[in-house]
Amino acid sequence: MLGLPTGVRGCLFDLDGVLTRTAQVHDAAWKEMFDAFLRERSAREGQPFVPFDPVSDYDEYVDGKPRLDGTRSFLAARGIILPEGGSDDPPDAETVHGLARRKNEIVKRRIASGGVEAYDGSVRYVRAVRDAGLRRAVVSSSRNCHDVLVAAGIDDLFEARIDGVVAEREQLRGKPAPDGFLAGARALGLDPGAAAVFEDALAGVAAGRAGGFGFVVGVDRAGQADALREHGADVVVSDLAELLDRPA
Repeated sequence: MLGLPTGVRGCLFDLDGVLTRTAQVHDAAWKEMFDAFLRERSAREGQPFVPFDPVSDYDEYVDGKPRLDGTRSFLAARGIILPEGGSDDPPDAETVHGLARRKNEIVKRRIASGGVEAYDGSVRYVRAVRDAGLRRAVVSSSRNCHDVLVAAGIDDLFEARIDGVVAEREQLRGKPAPDGFLAGARALGLDPGAAAVFEDALAGVAAGRAGGFGFVVGVDRAGQADALREHGADVVVSDLAELLDRPA
């Protein structure tokens, strides 16, 4: 009993917020990076400091998106225009690439200090999926995906990984575009209609729906069940273990 429709032969799992609690790590890193940037900018320009909101700003502008897209999205929402810069910009550069690199340095520091934990219910579910003979892949915009899976002790549960490194190499668009999930299905040798997508981000659920996947599971970790349904989730659960007791 996996709670999936007949015909689904593979599962594509988002990482942050679905498999691991690293969404909290990323949220804290975005806030640390943006608050430092905004505070310096406000002091320099004599404007009020309005901090990054770890709930509304995170959910609306950065959750589920590639790091550069999330940086651009939040800056645009604040009406801030910065040079794009390049991939070799240092983390102290006031460019889109510089801020994105600064955020990644913070994430890596937090991961190294033991900030990664897998959801028990998700691990149980993925093991059940494996034991049932279904194919399994992780699809994440994070370039740190491999390190997170290893740190959480679950890297052996998946046959394929489509992450930020792969996305850059293959020029895959970020969520809400379905490119990453489509690449995950190809890696498993599946048509989209034979694969289920598991996502906690609104942009990720929208990507699953846009890609024509056979089933889209919304994982509600932030009290946004209605919004997940509106963005295309076929079913919404608070923990993947709930699907083990749910009829197809």
